[in-house]
Parts: sequence; C-alpha cells; structure tokens
Amino acid sequence: MEEYRLELENRIKNLVWTISGDYSLEVKPDVESFLNSRNTAIYDSIKQGAFAKYLDREQLSLYLVKKVFMQAQEAPLLMVSSLCIEEAVRDRLMNEREGIASIRKKACEEILDQEFRMLSSSGFGMLKAAYLRETLEGQIVTTKQNARWLELLHTLKDTGDTEKVIRVIDQLYNQVVEPDFEKKKGGLDKVLAVTLEELKEYSWKDYLSEEMYEENLEVYLERISESMTTLDIREEKEEEDAKPEEEEKKKKKILVVDEEALEKMNLYVQLNYGKTYLTPQEEKTVNYQMCRGIHDECSLYFTEGILQNPVKKNYQLEYAKKLKDKNIHEYYDNHRIVKQNIRILTDMLRRALALRDQKDIVRSDCGKIDAAQMWKVGRSQDPRVFLRELKQDSLDFVVDVLIDASGSQRKRQGKVAIQAFTISEALSNLEIPHRVMSFCTFWDHTILHRFRDYEDDRKKNGRIFDYMTSANNRDGLAIKAVGAQLSTREEEHKVLIVLSDGKPYDVVVNRPGYKSPEPYRGDYAIADTAFEVRKLRQQGVAVLGVFAGEEQDLPAERRIFGKDFAYIRDITGFAHSVGRYLIKQIED
Repeated sequence: MEEYRLELENRIKNLVWTISGDYSLEVKPDVESFLNSRNTAIYDSIKQGAFAKYLDREQLSLYLVKKVFMQAQEAPLLMVSSLCIEEAVRDRLMNEREGIASIRKKACEEILDQEFRMLSSSGFGMLKAAYLRETLEGQIVTTKQNARWLELLHTLKDTGDTEKVIRVIDQLYNQVVEPDFEKKKGGLDKVLAVTLEELKEYSWKDYLSEEMYEENLEVYLERISESMTTLDIREEKEEEDAKPEEEEKKKKKILVVDEEALEKMNLYVQLNYGKTYLTPQEEKTVNYQMCRGIHDECSLYFTEGILQNPVKKNYQLEYAKKLKDKNIHEYYDNHRIVKQNIRILTDMLRRALALRDQKDIVRSDCGKIDAAQMWKVGRSQDPRVFLRELKQDSLDFVVDVLIDASGSQRKRQGKVAIQAFTISEALSNLEIPHRVMSFCTFWDHTILHRFRDYEDDRKKNGRIFDYMTSANNRDGLAIKAVGAQLSTREEEHKVLIVLSDGKPYDVVVNRPGYKSPEPYRGDYAIADTAFEVRKLRQQGVAVLGVFAGEEQDLPAERRIFGKDFAYIRDITGFAHSVGRYLIKQIED
C-alpha cells in the first residue's frame, strides 16, 4: 500500500510538471484526495500545472495572503480563486490537450455527486454548483444573482492577465462571501497596500500544520499557492489546523518526523533512487565515519541510480528514463560543440602530460658509464661517472567529478550532464582513472549516485546522462564523503572537480529525542562546505569548483572554493576553463 501511495505521488507530480513545462516547480501531491475523488484530483493537478504556465503564481498567492491578513475567510477565498483560475485556463488547456475536456466533465460530476448538500448550504457554494452545472449542462436557469456572478466570472475567459484575475477574485469574494468586507476592512487597494514587513510580523501559527518554520509567512504562502487551484475545498479544517503545542516553536526549515516515517523514507529512497551498492555493514561504517558534528543526524546513501538498479517498475523509473532522454537530446543538440570541447581538453592535457613525460639525463653514481667522465677514475673523489635517466610518471593522477543534483539545477540539467561527460571523455582518452558521482539530499539522506567508478570502461561514461535533479543539497557532507574515498587512492596527484551552483541548502530532519539541528543554509552551510574544501586541500587533494549557477550566487562560490573555481558562462569555453586548471595540477 505504501509503495502504491508513493507511486501516486510521483504520478501527480509529473502530471503537474508535464502541463506546466516547468520541472523546477515544487509540487506536494494530495494522495488522500486522489484516493477519495480520483477525477477531481487529476483535474486539480492539471489545473495547477496550467496555472503555473499561464498566470503569475507568486503574484496571485501573495494577494491571497494579504486578503487573509485583512481577515478574509480562507476556505471561501480559495474556492472563489479556484473558480477564477479555472475560467482563465480551461479553454487553452482543452485546446492543447483533447482528453482534458473528458477529465474536467468527470471531475464536475464527481464534485456535484459528493458535495451537493454542502454546496447548497451557502451562497458561494451555490455559485460553485451553478458553475459546475453550467459546465455539464450548458446554459442553465439560475437566480439573477448567480447569473450576475457567473457573468463576472466569465470575463476571465482565456485571460493571461494575473492582475485582472485578482480584481475579479476580490469582487466575487466581496459580493458573494462578505458583502460588507470592503466597507469594514477596505477595498482591493488597501489589501494590496499591505507590506511584507506587516505580513512578517503577523503570526501565521493558526494556519500552519506540520512544517513550522521561522519564516512562517513563507510557509503560508506555499500552502496558499498549493491550494488555490483545488476545486474540492471543504470546510473540514479542524484536523489540519490542530497541532501539538511543541510544534509552535519556531523551527527554521526543520521537519519533525517520527521513526515510523523514517522507516518509510528508506523505502521511498530505494523506490526513487535505486538500490544501494553497499552492504548494510559498509553503509553503517561509512555513516559512522562521515555523519558527525553538524551532520550527526544525516545519512549517506550510495547508489548507481534507479535506471541501473530499480527496486521495481514504477512511475519514477519511467520519469527517470524521460529525463535521461532529455539529457541525451540536449547532447545531440550541442554534439559538435561537445566533441570539440572533448578534443580541446584532451589535447591540452596530452601536451601537458607529454612535457611531464620528457626524460631527464643526469650524472649519477650508478647507471650507464659516461666515457667522457672516465678520466676521473683514480684521479677524483667524485663518483658520478655514470648517466642515469629520470622519468616522471605522467599518469600518476586520479580525478573525482562530483555533480550537484539538487532541484535548483533542474533548468540546467542537460548542460551540467554535458559538462561532466566532457571531462570524463577527455580523461578516458588519456586513460586517467576517474570517478563521476552526483549528490542531492532528501530528508536526512544524502544520495550519492555513482555513474562510473575509477577503473570502469569508458562505455560507462554514457551513464552520466542518467543524471537527474531533485530535492536539496548538503554540499559539505557530500564533499567530505567523496573526498575521504579519494584520499585513500595511491596516486600522488588527486583532483576533485565539483560542479555546483554555490547554494548549499537542506531541509533538516529532527528525529524524536534528538536535539534540534541547525538549519543547513546561508552562511552556515557555505562555511561548512568551505571548511571541507580547505580540509581536503590540506590533505593534498586539489579541489576545483565549476560554477553552474546564477551570477548573483558567485560570491558564495568564491567563499567556498577561493580562487580555484571556473565560471562557465558559455559551454563553448568549458574545455579551456577546466583544462587550464588541470594543467596547473599536472605542472605542479
């Protein structure tokens, strides 16, 4: 049953992402609604994706929060918002995808069948019922009041103007739900004039449930944003709003979970990231060694990915295949530039290694006799009458490539995969042992996905296109774990290349009975990541940061990697940037 629920979550997420075209969109599936009202939940997910695609989600959710701040009733406000969003996006949705009309009709029938008695008990419920009946039956006979409200609602047909949607929501709420709202509490101008400072000072604790953050406003915004497209918004809020007293403590990005939930999370990790390649004892040992200090309540999970070692055939497996195809398409779209980068990087490294491979002939007390020095025999105390050939080992190198696979990399996913593939191919051309891994963090698990190991055949380089992004990133722990394994290699010169966006960020899990951990973000996370980088460098590992993020995050990248980082603005310059750093390590 648990596996089925997890699979439903993935199906709902991917439905929203497919409709919106935005795979970085945060989605929190409502599995209970799906189990109780399948068609309604499917249509709500479709509408959520369309809302993100056609309207400004943040602008609208901020208006709703301000309206609630002005003491509007949340549930009716969200119901009115849902109807307005529905009217704005429905025709475009059905024109783009023919099957949606049938799903929409079934959803309307389902709601009327399950909620008709409740809808008939209030003015806004009757408006909703009239709208649903209009959808099913076409033009209907209704009260003049409902007809007027429906006419106002229909002014939003096919609009992409979020401000217009906000105006109509505000008018409908003030007319249908609280006719004296504007008189007592102010009109739309006054609602929009509410400042962020006022919102941040307001206590949202009565509206929050499981996730208690210091930035309560941020969480409430998220919850409003998730709820505003839902057709099936009921009054049954008591259970949701009820919470233990201890949860009223302000916790910055901390999730409070019980041990049963953590056990289920182990199953979820396997279903979504594939089986681990470590034995239970190996996993226990590495977690004991690495997960200490600020990472004390974390776990490391080593895998070769869901495509290589799936637990079962599920929707997440199909989703991973689609992302791999997307990465490969990006490669083919840029294959000429990629091949040129591989050639350039290979040639740069080959020339540097060739110079390193030159033989030096020196005078010595052993080796081949130097005839020109034989006069010294019996006449001089200098024993160096031989010539000896000195040769450096040009291939005494090992390289680790570590890729940030957090959700913030989703829009750059294909490009980041190409960068890692370029490095791997060039190193394979020169037969330099190297490993390629990615990392992300889900709950207390930092997932280390190995695409190829040090001695693997170059055929495994193609697995880099299995790269997929999700969840958060605990950079310090990932670098610590990978660096510790790299340090055990016998090669004299060790190099770690980290492809990241310079934004370590992780939601912290607080287990019952444990102390509350410090949130892993901002200066705290940057300082920890920088510490692990410096520690590796002190151990003789050269660490290069390849920046794959937004320009405003460059200062954080500099704090982490110092002067040894490359900012790749354009993929065409990737080989030269990385090549110059690797050559520097070869020549040292």
